[in-house]
Amino acid sequence: MVNPIYITTNSSSLLSKAAKIVVSIVLIGLALMFSVLLFVVILTVGAIAWGYLWWRTRELRRQMREHPPSDVVREGEVIEGEVIRSEVTGISEKPGDDGIR
Repeated sequence: MVNPIYITTNSSSLLSKAAKIVVSIVLIGLALMFSVLLFVVILTVGAIAWGYLWWRTRELRRQMREHPPSDVVREGEVIEGEVIRSEVTGISEKPGDDGIR
C-alpha cells in the first residue's frame, strides 16, 4: 500500500506557471484598485461630514467671537468646590465613636 503523504504530482508546465503569475498580478491589481477606491470614498465622506459640521456651527462660532469668555470671577460664582455632609444618619462626628446609635 502506498502512503498518500509521499505521493508527488508532476511539476507544472511553463504555461501553467505563467497563467498563475498573470492571475496573481491581476488579483493584486484589483485589490489595489479597490483599496484606493475605498480610501477615496472614506476621504470624501469625511470631507462632507467636516463641511457639514463647519456649516452648522458657524452661528455658534460667530457668537463666541462676539462674546469672548471673561476671566473675571463674579461674586457668588463657584469655580470648584467640595461638599462634606455630616448629617448622615448613623455616623458620629465625635472621634473614637464607632458611629452606631
